[in-house]
Amino acid sequence: MKIKILSDSTCDLSQELLTANDITLVPLTVIKNDQPFKDGVTITPDVIFDHVASGGSLCSTTANNVGEYAEYFEKYTADYDGIIHINIGSGFSSCYQNACLAAEDFPNVRVIDSMNLSTGQGLVVLEAARLAKEATDLDALADALRDFTTRVEASFLLSRLDYMVKGGRCSSVVALGANLLNLKPCIEVKGGKMSVVKKYRGNFEKCLPMYVKDRLADREDLSRDTLFVTKTPVSDTAYAAVMKAVEEYGNFTNTYETDAGCTVSCHCGPGTLGVLFVRK
Repeated sequence: MKIKILSDSTCDLSQELLTANDITLVPLTVIKNDQPFKDGVTITPDVIFDHVASGGSLCSTTANNVGEYAEYFEKYTADYDGIIHINIGSGFSSCYQNACLAAEDFPNVRVIDSMNLSTGQGLVVLEAARLAKEATDLDALADALRDFTTRVEASFLLSRLDYMVKGGRCSSVVALGANLLNLKPCIEVKGGKMSVVKKYRGNFEKCLPMYVKDRLADREDLSRDTLFVTKTPVSDTAYAAVMKAVEEYGNFTNTYETDAGCTVSCHCGPGTLGVLFVRK
């Protein structure tokens, strides 16, 4: 079968990985000063950070509508035996529901709820590209990917909470307490939802290696094929400490550094870093 892989732009895969795997992105809309921009096309994270740092209001993201998904499905459906589209988790956006509605008019389209975001979603996208090369049944491929989503482990360590406060995802009281106690929350995606699973205390650069160790060390349940280190801007010393810890505890065949896209940037701000991988 000839299968096309599509994904929401929220998967945060590098252009090199997208090109190498013939993956096409459907960009979400980012709202800045009440004006719409296309994620990764007409706006990038550095623009968002500069805007907020200069006193601007927090940017937000908007789900693609049914018509936008239908346009992409229409573009590829005639040239491919099947289309697999992977959405940002349905717990974070209405993208999945809208894509499913659009797919009702295209019998060769299957929509997958990644149950994740950023390169947690990206891992599902890469698995789709890998499996599609030898797939002979579109429904079997879709079922395999839905099973795969349950094995993705995604988390991030945050150095600051002001973006979360501005976005209404964290109270100012909680943020104040975290700042006073010098706490750095680890947010993990579980069951398609985000929750704080641990709080590290101290300097962000010192907390990062401890976070990496906690995620990777002494674990026999990990697939050691692919690891993503995904981040918004962090210091060079912080990143070096992370990569040293990844080398010590990871032993992954492929380790990719990726910059978080507009969705993570809008909600978490600078100084966010995560390690994302798959369990066996």
